[in-house]
Amino acid sequence: MKKVQDSDYWEEETQNGREAEAVNKHNVRISMYRFNQTEGFHSFQEMYGCELRDDGSTRGYWEYGYDGEDLISLDTERWVYYPITDQAQVSAQRWNEPEQRAGERARDYLETDCIDWLRKYLEYGKEELESRVRPEVKVSSRPSGSAMKLHCQVYGFHPRDVDVNWKKNGINIPSDEAKQVLPNSDGTYQLRVSVEVTPEDGASYSCYVDHSSLDEPLIVTWDPKTDGGNTGMIVAAAIVCCVIVMTVVAVIVTVIVWRKRNSSGKTNADRCFFKSVLQIMRVCVSVRRHMSQWLNGKNIPAFTRFTICGSVRKLLQIFLEIIS
Repeated sequence: MKKVQDSDYWEEETQNGREAEAVNKHNVRISMYRFNQTEGFHSFQEMYGCELRDDGSTRGYWEYGYDGEDLISLDTERWVYYPITDQAQVSAQRWNEPEQRAGERARDYLETDCIDWLRKYLEYGKEELESRVRPEVKVSSRPSGSAMKLHCQVYGFHPRDVDVNWKKNGINIPSDEAKQVLPNSDGTYQLRVSVEVTPEDGASYSCYVDHSSLDEPLIVTWDPKTDGGNTGMIVAAAIVCCVIVMTVVAVIVTVIVWRKRNSSGKTNADRCFFKSVLQIMRVCVSVRRHMSQWLNGKNIPAFTRFTICGSVRKLLQIFLEIIS
């Protein structure tokens, strides 16, 4: 919109918005009267627009709603308004009267002014609309009962149109979930396609992505050996639990040693006490090193390895404060 050169454009659009606000406030009051309503929150909606197809043909629409329900719609074959509810019959009849000719005036706008503005906007946004950004693709899985749920995440692509399918040995696998393309904040789009399968020996499961930015379809094959999925998260959680258990045991031993220190002499007890503390830290460092090595090759958030030792240190601080 930075390319709009007409200095009066924004002023005219602002004035049009103010006039539309006044008209729609009046329409709300009329609709409340038609529905025999005297109070409460109510809304009057208006939706119109035009489409320009690749072959040069056009299409327009103009619809009205009240409180989220369809009220009146424009018949673009006869260019007259028809009521959708009984309460809208009076308004539709008035709009279709020869003196009003609201349908014909709507046709003039949709076929001329609306298309002219649409062509201008297409020209203003030509550079961005024609840009091509390759999609990124990531496949993952998670158990689903006795089967496996396969996910194909396609993201960062432009323009919006994309074809994504799962295939088993080159044959399409139907997906029960709706394929919903969602916008990203940077103007690109994302899509996730999921299927539920029962893995078979020798079978190959691949995600096929076809997009205008690609010379040929992008194929990403699911490999259960390298896909961490939820299994990896479960293993990581199990390791964390083991470390916590070992930490608790070590702290209990430390407390026992501290109690013995009070009864059997301070020198030897101190030595045992600090050995116990060092042993706890040794377990933490050892687990941290092995966790780091294992996690580097897995699709698992990196924060796990730091949480373990942080928990150990906090427990030590608490018990050191207690016994000091």
